[in-house]
Amino acid sequence: MPSYAPPTHWRLRTRSLELPSPGGTLRRPLVMGIVNVTPDSFSDGGQHDSVEAAVAHGLSLVAEGADILDVGGESTRPYATPVEANEELHRVSEVVRRLATETSVPVSIDTSKAVVAARAVELGAEIINDVTGLEGDPAMLAVARDSGAGVCAMHMRGTPQTMQVDPRYDDVVAEIHGYLAARRDALLAAGIPLEKLCLDPGIGFGKTHAHNHALMAAAGRFLDLGVPILVGHSRKGFIRKSIEEALDRPASLDEIDAGTAGAACGLAAQGIQIVRVHAVGQVRAALELFATMSA
Repeated sequence: MPSYAPPTHWRLRTRSLELPSPGGTLRRPLVMGIVNVTPDSFSDGGQHDSVEAAVAHGLSLVAEGADILDVGGESTRPYATPVEANEELHRVSEVVRRLATETSVPVSIDTSKAVVAARAVELGAEIINDVTGLEGDPAMLAVARDSGAGVCAMHMRGTPQTMQVDPRYDDVVAEIHGYLAARRDALLAAGIPLEKLCLDPGIGFGKTHAHNHALMAAAGRFLDLGVPILVGHSRKGFIRKSIEEALDRPASLDEIDAGTAGAACGLAAQGIQIVRVHAVGQVRAALELFATMSA
């Protein structure tokens, strides 16, 4: 297996993002803010499903310190109903265009459809973030290669409709590490440069709470893949469950976001380069203090 040096930058379509690295100037993970333009996402569905509301939300996340904005028009929560490409395009196109125009923060398109990714890149998106690892649509590889966008490939067992039906692994960390290594090599073979790639172990996508805990605790093991590692743990069920078990009562959204921020600091301690979150301001503040105390 080839040996890869730890990345110091992630090259996107028109720019590069500095990553936290030993000896580098950035001491914290990049924060990717979530802009869901959907009526049915698991934690904020319907809150930003108009163009104006979604753009305003994206701009507020930039003001809170987001380094990247991730725009999605199809919920990938467990058992979510698939969305047709035309509807997804209708939801995200103007939001991507506006955010790419009105802020200097790079915009990512969260989609598994090649036609949506291609249009978003035309409108200014810098990153294609695909929860199917670029396996869900046969045309996605060519779009990713030819667009020159940064690419994030995630692990998901099954589909949103099936992923939480009794997910099992013999060794969840080793199996997902192997999958991501294979996807990295497949994307390289398809002509996508290593410096364009990012990988995501897919917290909550076809995993039990125990699997998610194991992946979070061992996230640093994925750093030997030679590309940035993104972790999207925000507001996931295992965080809520952990808080409720510790407090012996239901957890509020503020407490779940605090748990997300605490987990982000744990990921930062392991060297993870990017975290994808809803409560950008809370997570960014926690990471800034973590970086100061770790200096």
